[in-house]
Formats: sequence, C-alpha cells, structure tokens
Amino acid sequence: MTQIKINRAPVLTLWATVVAGCLGYDDEEALTLGRAVAGLTAQAKGRNLGIFTPSSDEARDKVRKDREEIGAGTVEMMDRIIPCVKTEDGIRALSKAMPIDPASVSKYLAGKFKEALPEVEKKLVALAETFTPEELNAEAMGVYMRLRPNVPKGIEGWGRAGLLDTSDIDAMIRERSAA
Repeated sequence: MTQIKINRAPVLTLWATVVAGCLGYDDEEALTLGRAVAGLTAQAKGRNLGIFTPSSDEARDKVRKDREEIGAGTVEMMDRIIPCVKTEDGIRALSKAMPIDPASVSKYLAGKFKEALPEVEKKLVALAETFTPEELNAEAMGVYMRLRPNVPKGIEGWGRAGLLDTSDIDAMIRERSAA
C-alpha cells in the first residue's frame, strides 16, 4: 500500500492521460488531452466556487476566432469537450488557442508524483484495461471521483493536497475483475 500526498489536479491529469491512451491516442496526444481535462475541470470548479470569473464576451470571441484560424476541432472525453488541433506531430489539445506541449505535461507529472509516478501509472493503466473503451470513456470521470485524494469541500480544499491511496486502485481493479 502506498499513500501519496498530492493535489487532485495531477491525479486527474494522469488518469485522463491513461484514459486517452486506452482510447487509442498516442502518448503525446494523450498527455495533452489529460492536461486539458484537468484544466477544464479546474476552471469549472473554480467558477463554481467563485474563485474564477467567466471570461468576457470579447475574450471568448477572440479565442473562438483564433481557434477557427488554426482549424481547431474537438474531442469528447470524460464528460468534457476538448478543443484540439491536428499538428504534424498529431492531435494536440488546446489551452485557449495554443497547442499544449506534451513535454511540459510529462515534466509536470514527474514533478508532482516524483518516484511514485511509475507505480501509480501502472496501476491506473491496469484499472483502465478492465473497461471496454466505450465503458471507460463513459465511466472515467466517476472512477476519478472515487479515487481522487480527499480534501476539504469547497474553497477550503482548493489547491490543497490530500492522500492518494494506491490500495484503493488495487481494490477497484479486483472489484472490476471479479464482476
């Protein structure tokens, strides 16, 4: 059993990256999609808590126009509609109208999980593989909600680290395998 003190955002980023990989995206595509899922989720939560205010109509229009200019499309994954663009290196999720750099996501995950990253990633892959791709995409956010680190509710928990217990991942793998 391993317990890791960590914020929820890197856990969601890693889980969404694993999900994207199991849905057929290559490693670099999956990293950008994982980061986008976590970013979109944080934005929604932050607005709900009153931490973030919605962008102005002008700012949203500018992002929309910039995305149109680069031929952006979308990918639906984990209850999120993720803006993406096809590059010469593959699909890249967008932050506003800029492609997310997979290397920066990889560095972020390594910095947050430290030496626990390989173990946690291996367990999350094993969990994801207990689902069909269709089930995984439909249920992945609920799985994250069950596994995420526990922090205080509301604004008190914003940005706080909690404990990610890998034995919870193991238990879910056993539960799914027995079903």
